[in-house]
Amino acid sequence: MTTAVRSDAAGPVAEQPRYETVVLRDARALEALAGEWNALQERSPGATPFQCHAWLTSWWHSYGRPGRLRLVTVRRDGRLIALAPCYRDGTVLRPLGAEITDFHDVLLDDADPDEAAARLALALAAELRGPLARLDLPEVRADAAIHRVLAHWPRAARKLPASLVQHLPGVPMDELLTRLPGRTAQRTKVKLRKLAVAGIDVRLVPPWEVPEAVDRMLALHALQWADRGATPEHMRGRFASHLRAAATGMAATERAQLREYRLDGRLIACDLMLQARSMVALYVYGVHPEARERVDIAGMLFGESLAHAVSTGRTELSLLRGDEPYKQRWRPDPAHNERLLLGSAPAVVVTAGLARAQERAKEFARERMPWLRQARGRVRVLRSRLRRAA
Repeated sequence: MTTAVRSDAAGPVAEQPRYETVVLRDARALEALAGEWNALQERSPGATPFQCHAWLTSWWHSYGRPGRLRLVTVRRDGRLIALAPCYRDGTVLRPLGAEITDFHDVLLDDADPDEAAARLALALAAELRGPLARLDLPEVRADAAIHRVLAHWPRAARKLPASLVQHLPGVPMDELLTRLPGRTAQRTKVKLRKLAVAGIDVRLVPPWEVPEAVDRMLALHALQWADRGATPEHMRGRFASHLRAAATGMAATERAQLREYRLDGRLIACDLMLQARSMVALYVYGVHPEARERVDIAGMLFGESLAHAVSTGRTELSLLRGDEPYKQRWRPDPAHNERLLLGSAPAVVVTAGLARAQERAKEFARERMPWLRQARGRVRVLRSRLRRAA
């Protein structure tokens, strides 16, 4: 209902904005919101590629379960100003994207982010019923919009340490090399000169060819990790299904680019780069093992991504989660995600306590039982070989 407020006896009537909060549970709403969702992502402070419509809708179609979808929306005079894409898991409200998504967040209109955050906080709190109810966001960036929601949160909240993430500045390669120690920089320059004369053909895959290119990339990804124990989820059909649809939709809206690299006419590598307003992110890549003996793979992939960041004015090349050796060579800037728990006091306190106990157990295993990690690695390699044999 619209409420009119008269400023004075002779002055005009100023209408208050009308706000509407709706929780959508029908999966058909995912498609209906596409245009508004993408527009809100462009206006939302700190939004990453993982908040775009194509990424999260594709995830739901591959991983979601009927009846559990919860899209918490806030509108101002009919305009979408806040969105929390979630699903219900028992008493827990979790973000779409789950474990294959590096950054979880909500979307807020930057025209009035505090009002949007306050309204969204109340709407989310209303969805959490019962003493064990909570909202659990496992991977939250320091500049995420959800922090604005937290400022208006009416119930209990806890922050816990989460994954290490790393990034490079969006600068030309020559400038990036000045960050490296002298010998490392010199060796890298030599490798880049060899790369420049190797005759590598770099092809940007058009959106209509993305599904087949994703399959080629995942085949190379599986090959490069064949004897090193790949991430199990990356080998599953549901991940491939999600990535095909997500990359296709994101490429069509200029939120992703998939590149193929050929040497002497032979496909040697592919990578999927996601992008938002100020960020490009290397999400996944595949490399033929034999190519590592001929070219500097990291230099090739990072060089293309940096060049794209510079040409489009984006200031960050995110290397996402993990501290793999190929990242460390470039001296990336480290940061840490946080796990954010919001809900009833009992749910938040108990969950935070269990999380800390699990982390202490992991630290004990790393320090006192290093053989356990090696055993897990051998199991992953064995499983990978069995899948290939099947």
